[in-house]
Amino acid sequence: MLRLALAFFIVAIIAAVFGFGGIAAGAASIAQILFFLFVVLFLIALVVGLIRGRSPRI
Repeated sequence: MLRLALAFFIVAIIAAVFGFGGIAAGAASIAQILFFLFVVLFLIALVVGLIRGRSPRI
């Protein structure tokens, strides 16, 4: 999911360089949504991992 956010961010930068304002804004907003979704899912997984209290397998 983080790769998708990065891909949309790169598309937004390329579109902004070429002057496609609508495309750049759309891709940037999608990248921002995916990034924040990734952060929320990471925090949920971190909290659940701390609550379960299992040691990681090595």
